[in-house]
Amino acid sequence: MTTETATGSLPALNDGEFGLFQRLIQREAGIHLADVKKPLLVSRLSRRLRELGLDSFGAYYRRVEEDAEERVRMLDRVTTNKTQFFRDPTQFEFVEKIVLPEWAASTPPRRRVRAWSAGCSTGEEAYTLGAVLFSHAPAEAGWTIDILGTDISTRVLEHARRAVWPLERSAEIPPQYLNPHFLKGYGAQEGNMTAGAALRKVTRFERGNLADEREWPSGTFDLIFCRNVLIYFTPVTKARVVEGLLGRLAPGGYLFLGHAESLNVMEHRIRSVGPTVYRRP
Repeated sequence: MTTETATGSLPALNDGEFGLFQRLIQREAGIHLADVKKPLLVSRLSRRLRELGLDSFGAYYRRVEEDAEERVRMLDRVTTNKTQFFRDPTQFEFVEKIVLPEWAASTPPRRRVRAWSAGCSTGEEAYTLGAVLFSHAPAEAGWTIDILGTDISTRVLEHARRAVWPLERSAEIPPQYLNPHFLKGYGAQEGNMTAGAALRKVTRFERGNLADEREWPSGTFDLIFCRNVLIYFTPVTKARVVEGLLGRLAPGGYLFLGHAESLNVMEHRIRSVGPTVYRRP
């Protein structure tokens, strides 16, 4: 049975099958797929059904349940990956004007920055942070920078590692950060831009599932950016993720959330120091 759409014939997804996918996606990724997202799921998965020669979502669900690699491909297609350079620029200004001067003036001076972009999508957030840190915490002044980006989608991570974007995206980057840290493509790369070699050297990307702390990076971080990710989780998953993030935050470290997100702050654990910016005492 198929449903006619503007893009051709798509397999029908009945309510029972949709419920199976809802529970699977929540179990695997912590993402709550509301009932109104049923057409979205159909549009995002139908092409994969055609690639596999399957004629029903029930057959695809059985395939996903049995095949761990196919589960990863499925999650690649259903996750939302919206990002841009210098998104919410006031938070990066906070790093420049508040965080780095505070660390430089501490006793002893704090000159090592380990940062985590959780839910990094195609890498713009991680490279933005790198450009800010390189500009205001230079190696010649004794600073060491290490930036990790993680995402559940292997597809967007491949894009992040390539670090190549259409040249028109350069309009998102202030000139003082664009010129020193990003390069305009020539020849085969004309019309594109890339992150500079020094920036790419300190920025790495790994697959990580925020809903499963076993897949989290080890150690603690001085800066954690987890923006516009918690909004997709159920309250139970969100609480568990927040607890995990606080556990990964180094003393004196900062956690940055999206502007649609907030925490019920516990003063003994973490303090609000700005709109959706939190500091561990």
